[in-house]
Amino acid sequence: MARSDIQIERMLNYFIDATAKLIKEEGIKNISIRKIAKEAGYTSSTIYNYFSEVSHLIFFAGMRFLDNYNEDLPKYTARGKDPLEKYLLGWECFCDHSFREPELYHAIFIADLGEHPEELLKYYSSIYKSDTIQLPEELEGILTEQNLSKRSRSVLEKYAEKGVFKKEDVEKLSEITILIWQGMITSLLNNRVTYTSEEASRKTMEYIHDVTLNTANMLESK
Repeated sequence: MARSDIQIERMLNYFIDATAKLIKEEGIKNISIRKIAKEAGYTSSTIYNYFSEVSHLIFFAGMRFLDNYNEDLPKYTARGKDPLEKYLLGWECFCDHSFREPELYHAIFIADLGEHPEELLKYYSSIYKSDTIQLPEELEGILTEQNLSKRSRSVLEKYAEKGVFKKEDVEKLSEITILIWQGMITSLLNNRVTYTSEEASRKTMEYIHDVTLNTANMLESK
């Protein structure tokens, strides 16, 4: 690795480390470029030489807090007896973790980053040839609404092939489940509901479970 690349990677780590430390100590809503700069020991203008806005730093630093979700996901899905049950248990894991840390998951999966997350990753990867901004493979597939939907569809399409769902219902069902989760987590953060994290997760899973099974039953009744 060239000296300039090593320097860039070091700087990226300084700023992402500082952001992660502030997320842990103060919470996402209290983070600012000024605080990150102070924590990292640099000026705000120096940070802007590497990251175009604070939401991008939060996005990358936030990845470090998804380890528990990634570790728990196979434990949840292992309880499923068939692919459909595993699909719902995967959603249950995602809901349980996201409603425990709604600000973190909102920042990663919903917040405006100024551009599409896939384009954001592509942009930074093209500029910085650094492992610091290369995401683990298990995270890449769940970071955007599009890929979250794609992950949902992959399971649902298998059931469509077996006649459990109509093929034309798969995309709609996938989008509805994502919108249910987005609506609940946004309502929770905006104090529009008074659920605990456990209640929010349970209610969201009730809706996802019902809409999934109702879609399957609609086909059976025809």
